[in-house]
Formats: sequence, C-alpha cells, structure tokens
Amino acid sequence: MAAAAAEPLQLSVIIPALNEAAAITATLQALQPLRERGHEVIVVDGGSQDLTADLSRPLADRVIQASVGRATQMRVGAAAAAGSVLWFLHADTIAPQHADRLILETLQHPRTGWGRFDVQLSQTRLLLRCVAWMMNQRSRISGIATGDQGLFVRRRIYDGVGGFPEIPLMEDVALSRALRRHGRPARIRQPLVSSPRRWLAHGVLRTILRMWALRLAYFLGVSPARLAAYYAPHRP
Repeated sequence: MAAAAAEPLQLSVIIPALNEAAAITATLQALQPLRERGHEVIVVDGGSQDLTADLSRPLADRVIQASVGRATQMRVGAAAAAGSVLWFLHADTIAPQHADRLILETLQHPRTGWGRFDVQLSQTRLLLRCVAWMMNQRSRISGIATGDQGLFVRRRIYDGVGGFPEIPLMEDVALSRALRRHGRPARIRQPLVSSPRRWLAHGVLRTILRMWALRLAYFLGVSPARLAAYYAPHRP
C-alpha cells in the first residue's frame, strides 16, 4: 500500500486587533509577500473605534468582526482559517519577509508541531534590548511562548487541545501549557520586530516587574479574571 501523502502546509496568519490604525498597515504590508505565495491573512477586529478595519481590508484576505478580547478574537480567526498551520501575530509586529519559509521548514521535522520566533523590539535602547533578550531566554527555558513571539501551530494540534481558552488574560501561557504535551516549541532565531509601547507607556522596569508578578500569580493559581482586572489600567 502506498504511503499516505504528506499533509499540505499552508499558513493562515491570524491578527487580533483593537484600535490599531497606527500600526496595522505596516504589519500587513510586511505580509504581502506571503499572500503572493498563497497564504492567507485574517484580521479579527474587536470593535475598533478608529480606522483599523478600513485600513486592513485592502491588505488582508478577510477582516472579521468579533467580541473584544484577544483570546476570543484568535479563536474566531482560527475557526475561519483555511490553512493547515495557524500563525498568531500581534498587530504591532513586523514579520521577516520569508517568515512563511522559516515556519514551514521548521515544521518539516515530524516531531515538531508548534513553535515561536525570537523577538526584537523596534527601539535600540540598551534596556529594551535586555527586555527582548530576557523574553527569548525565558521562552527557551520554560517552553512557554507569549503573544509577542508569534506562536505558530499545526491546525490539527491546535484543535486537539481545544484552542485558546476563553480567558481574559494569560491565554498564550495557557495554550502553551497545553501544547507542551506535544513537545517543546521550536525556536526560530530570526526575530519578529515588535513595538516597545507596552514598556514605554508605564516605564520599562515597572512594566517588567508587573509582568513578572502577573505570571507568578497565574502560576500560583490566581484567576485570569482577577489578573485582567488588575492589568486593565496598565494596558498601553
């Protein structure tokens, strides 16, 4: 009997967005070479009050409206996606020109079902370079991929673990925990370039300490709803 054909790999890039008019065009323009190579880009808008949706339509295959909440928006995007690989990308993050090749080559290994990129912040201040280095090393050691790092996963594995849980914060950590049952994440060293606005809005050191405290509280069992209520005033 002939061996079964290999699973065809096509990317669906899923971008949750809320009031991202200042950033979304650059993010989507960087993805146009991927669209030309047959991959799809889906923007899931959480009810923006600016021009996010209008700016996205000429540069995306689909712009979908969903209830606000990153986990909800990513679940909606995944449900609408046609690709066999789902790639979740933040709306303020610039991908390498050949990100699709990097992802698909990484997933050629039969034991690799998911992974993430290293991240680089778009400003070159020493402290921000240290932040990016710590994020990358933390993920390498823990096997947890956060939203900034462009988590990608085979569709069948994503569906098998139930996708992103419907929680208001730490959805990326929760999904990573579930995906680790299928192995540790692959690491792509060529970085995504992300905005440092989260750190700049309230101070770099203060934001680092706050995020560490949030993650520690989550690992100690504090509910995501309580953490989200605490974090809400500090969102950029």
